[in-house]
Formats: sequence, structure tokens, C-alpha cells
Amino acid sequence: MSELAVTNVTKEYPTRAEPLVVLRGVSLAVAAGENVAILGPSGSGKSTLLYILGTLERPTSGTVTIDGSDPFALDEPALAKFRNTAIGFVFQDHHLLPQCSVLENVLVPTIAIGAAGKDAVARARALLDRVGLAHRLEYRPAELSGGERQRVAIARAMINRPRLLLADEPTGNLDRTTAAAVARLLLELPREEQTMLVVVTHSLELAGMMGRRYELDDGRLGAGG
Repeated sequence: MSELAVTNVTKEYPTRAEPLVVLRGVSLAVAAGENVAILGPSGSGKSTLLYILGTLERPTSGTVTIDGSDPFALDEPALAKFRNTAIGFVFQDHHLLPQCSVLENVLVPTIAIGAAGKDAVARARALLDRVGLAHRLEYRPAELSGGERQRVAIARAMINRPRLLLADEPTGNLDRTTAAAVARLLLELPREEQTMLVVVTHSLELAGMMGRRYELDDGRLGAGG
């Protein structure tokens, strides 16, 4: 079973004066099928932590392992491939390609690894059916509502069967009713596929649906109730 282990991670950025310390000794463990919410005020380091978990940023010190392996030990081409196959991302802004159909957008991550064949198309169709968009396969993002676009983004994030799904304010641009529907899907799909889920959010409603809650304040991660 998959496991994410974060141990004493720090992140600093150089400045003209003293280094800017964003994360201070963050530790976290998530197992397959578990979901975790990370709350905190703006500027507390939530997005920085998420980018480190997603291997988009390297920690200044400490370790991040997925299934016992350190992705930061890989060279850049291998790390990019690992990121694409092992980690899925859902952002506040869906980042769908406007010129591509719903089905094509979901298939984009498979193209990067040369896997956009019949099996990938079948999985994309199944995921879009699961998120309630089987009738929108040929639509463009501009023809969809905000909630529908975010459901496409969730399907795209799951297409390569990632071990870890990361979501950054995934309901931040949605009205309350639509946000609740998207949140349920965001929880259900990873649970069904035993994918680890870490969500960064300001939403107490979304955080309240998660199995565990943490709060990041002044770069330190603590239990959030």
C-alpha cells in the first residue's frame, strides 16, 4: 500500500537580509486511501508545502518519500515522469486547455508518457462518466459551468492512477452548493482507488469532510481538530 512520509521538512528562500523561512520542521504521514486537510492563513506556507509534496519545489532540508522512495534523488527527466505518473494535481483554477475537448483534456497527462491508447481513452470515458460528464465529452471548457470544469480537472488528475492526489483550494471559485458536490467527488474517487489525498484549503466546510485536519501557522504544522 502507498504511503507518503514527510519528515522535518524546512523551506527557506534567500533574501538580501536573512533567509525567508516558510516551513519549519514539518512532518506528516498519509497512507493509501486516507485524506488530509491543511488549513492556515494566507502566507502560512500551505501552497509551498503542497508544491514540495508534488515535487515542484525541493525542500531546503528534511525528506519526502512516497512508498519509501525519495523522488528528489531522481534526475530531472525521471522526476518529471514520476510526477506525471505518481502524483495528480487539482488547482483552484482548473487550467484546462481551451482548445481541447473535455475528453482530450482528461487525456493530456497520458500523452506525456506515450500512453494515450485505447485503454487510456476507455479510462478517461469511465472517469468522466463517474464525475457525471459522459454527455459532455466533446464540449470545450468555455461551454461548461465552473463546477463542470473542476470535475473535468479531477478526472484529469486521476487518469494515470496516481498514488498521491494534491488539491490546492479546489472549491475556492465555486458557489456553496457546487463546492459541496465537487468536494464529495474529490473525496470519493481517491477513496475508491486507494489514492492518498492532501487538500490545502481555507474552507472549513471542505476541511470538515476530511479524515484528518492540520493547521499550518508560522511554518509549523499542528493538529487542527
